[in-house]
Amino acid sequence: MSIEILTAGPMLTVQDAGRFGLRHMGVSPAGPIDRAAMALANGLVGNAPGAAALEFAGPAGSFRCDRPVRFAIAAADCVIRIDKRVVLAGESHRLNPGETLTVGVPDGAVWAYLAFSGGLDLPGVLGSCATHLRSGLGGIEGRAVRAGDRLPLGEQTPDAPCLRPESPVFLHEEGPIRLVLGPQDSSFSPEVIRSLTEREFIVTPQRDRMAMVLGGVELPAAKGHDIVSDGTVPGSVQVPGSGMPLVLLAESQTTGGYPKIGTVASVDLARLAQMPVGARFRFSLVTPAEGEDLWIAKQARLRQMLRSFVAKPESVLRSDYLLSCELVGGFYDVEEILCPVTLPDRERRP
Repeated sequence: MSIEILTAGPMLTVQDAGRFGLRHMGVSPAGPIDRAAMALANGLVGNAPGAAALEFAGPAGSFRCDRPVRFAIAAADCVIRIDKRVVLAGESHRLNPGETLTVGVPDGAVWAYLAFSGGLDLPGVLGSCATHLRSGLGGIEGRAVRAGDRLPLGEQTPDAPCLRPESPVFLHEEGPIRLVLGPQDSSFSPEVIRSLTEREFIVTPQRDRMAMVLGGVELPAAKGHDIVSDGTVPGSVQVPGSGMPLVLLAESQTTGGYPKIGTVASVDLARLAQMPVGARFRFSLVTPAEGEDLWIAKQARLRQMLRSFVAKPESVLRSDYLLSCELVGGFYDVEEILCPVTLPDRERRP
């Protein structure tokens, strides 16, 4: 069983949970930008949270299967069609052979996830099939997915039900992005440290799976912007000589030579990465212990959400489906509809 890629957007990649325990060898984890969203997409089709799925920014593309399969899209609303029929994100649907699935641009988020029942069954590299674009590891020859590729699927239960959440899903909280100071916060003056929480930052267009550059506030380092390279992690906020901070993401390098004023708490890193270009936000400071507690609480909420799925009544005709069917094939004169006679015969109307 496989998925055929008919068309593909520019940032369509295969991702699973990622490869861990290799940072000392210069290999970063890769994996999804938004782990909770990928877990939701996988859960809706009966997969484990870290099963291999497709991540996309911009349009995903169009797909076809050679056997019946269930699919789900999570993290954002977008135009999703099975042939001409519109279906919803955030719940699973069936795709049958001969049908074409088309997935448009995420609305309200940058990164979204498309999971298929059984998961993508690709060979692992260093224990994972997650695509690391900058190093060419994992996925399909270490590159983005493109038209003409075929993605094999794992084993699945053909008659398993399509699922939806029991109640609305909120993957992320609101409010300031929480930040843990350090390890090189001493390189910055007290005034610069205060500006982290007192001024608004802006999400710039300079972003990819490696990092995102923030604007709106410059963070000059009193002790200079060059340090002896040391370890970095996803969430590290490096400040190069431009003074414009950059936040490292899933494909971040494992060491860096710029001072790190802080680290975005894991609980909020995906929320920051999902903000559109031009979005404004502030940081708030938390301690490492507070950050850990917030992350543990979020994982508990995620587990509870994944247990709350219910079977979807697939046979019910819903308004969104009926509206997608274009039941009216053209424009009609109201008088013709009210009285079915030709216009020259007006005098014959009752």
